[in-house]
Amino acid sequence: MECKQIRPLMSAYLDQELDARQASQVDMHIAGCQDCSAALSQMQAVKAGVQQHAHYHTAPAGLRKKIMADLAQQRPSLSSSFRAWPWAWINLGLAGMSTAAFAGMLVLYLSQPSAADIFNEDVLSSHFRSLAPGHMVDVVSSDQHTVKPWYAGKLDFSPPVRDLAAQGYPLLGGRLDYLAGRQVAALVYQHRKHIVSLYVYPENGKTSSPPATVSNRGYQLMQWSEAGMHYVAVSDMNGEELAQFARQIKTSAE
Repeated sequence: MECKQIRPLMSAYLDQELDARQASQVDMHIAGCQDCSAALSQMQAVKAGVQQHAHYHTAPAGLRKKIMADLAQQRPSLSSSFRAWPWAWINLGLAGMSTAAFAGMLVLYLSQPSAADIFNEDVLSSHFRSLAPGHMVDVVSSDQHTVKPWYAGKLDFSPPVRDLAAQGYPLLGGRLDYLAGRQVAALVYQHRKHIVSLYVYPENGKTSSPPATVSNRGYQLMQWSEAGMHYVAVSDMNGEELAQFARQIKTSAE
């Protein structure tokens, strides 16, 4: 696909509204197009900035009462659910809106992806880009003693690199990548025909956390922290295989 076909899809891509085929086409194009990759990064930055820095103000006391009364009349079944929702974030400017306008605004607000959703999408996009020819690794080696020194001087930390060939997860190499606005180590492993990207970076203030897994577009993403490092593994392996990989990484570090 060409740039003129990709650009109209970027907003939907960022909001995870594309089907798997379209999302894959956008991923492949962005991997080889600096202009579109830069445009997507700008969109991500703007979106994250709005979510992080938007100002919210307490609404007038009477606004909630009016909205609740109107909603109870229009859709009584919804009124009990709305009573439990927090109202402190309602913008003062909503005071002049109609109930319908406010309801639309509320739906848009609640449909915005969380910081975790944005991070997981960044991880998956990075993994997709790495699958394009010539993007998977910057240093090609199955030797951990070759891959680990390669990062020296390229990162402000020394990533742990494990050789798991004996456990069925041979190391293919490593590359530099970016997640959450910082440079990270991306180690690449293989299990049968499946590729695993393992992102590693320091996590201050947290020594360890148990693995947590989410699914996205048929891929599994698993995160955990160990010895001051944060790990994010992503692959199209099934959940148990990826969990086994994580256990091997954790065991080899002990």
